[in-house]
Amino acid sequence: MGGGDREAGALTTLLITDQSVSYNRPMTSDKKFRRRAEARPDEMLDAALAVFSEKGFAAARVDEVARRAGVSKGTVYLYFPSKEALMEGIVRRAVAPIAERAVPDMARFDGDPRLPIAMLVHMLQTLLADPNNLAVPRLILREIMNFPGLVELYRREVLGKVIPVLTALVARGVASGQLRNVDPEMTVRSIIGPILAHVALSEVFGMRPEEGLALDRLVENHLDILFHGISPAGGEETP
Repeated sequence: MGGGDREAGALTTLLITDQSVSYNRPMTSDKKFRRRAEARPDEMLDAALAVFSEKGFAAARVDEVARRAGVSKGTVYLYFPSKEALMEGIVRRAVAPIAERAVPDMARFDGDPRLPIAMLVHMLQTLLADPNNLAVPRLILREIMNFPGLVELYRREVLGKVIPVLTALVARGVASGQLRNVDPEMTVRSIIGPILAHVALSEVFGMRPEEGLALDRLVENHLDILFHGISPAGGEETP
């Protein structure tokens, strides 16, 4: 079967399994229909995130995800073959901005390492300020024992990409004299740790500051302490 035949077959399957689409709709170059089909994975992930957050991963059912997304159960399985695949899709989508933008930028950066460190922390602040994005780490922290594969997924897709690049960035800063002679590996844990701890305290243990998540206060305080700790004595002002 040629490539065009395979695509037509997949589209036919989509039409048959999704009851919201008319059987008589032409399977040609309908751009509006193609855009609708391309949007479906995100809509399903949005629905899965909502259902997993409300019910918990173990108790959630794919039927509920399909109903929330407004599609048939068969359509969900067409894109995501299992409930675990939905969870993996949620995580990958959430970390895409960091994996696709921040990591390559940090790997190429050759100046004062405090600048990309501050940019990374502020990027996390911006992402977590969106309730939909905040729901992802909250879900991960709550479900990590029920979904052991989530540990490996998060290690591979997030920590395994960010930590080595950030460690090399700090090491370059130490070698150039732009940072004190600190331990790069432990410094990276000091950069990431307070943010993870703050989210866990706020979203899992319910210990939020009085005004809410207060990410702006956390980031300002965190960077102030961090940069005063790693900057060389008598060095330039922190970025």
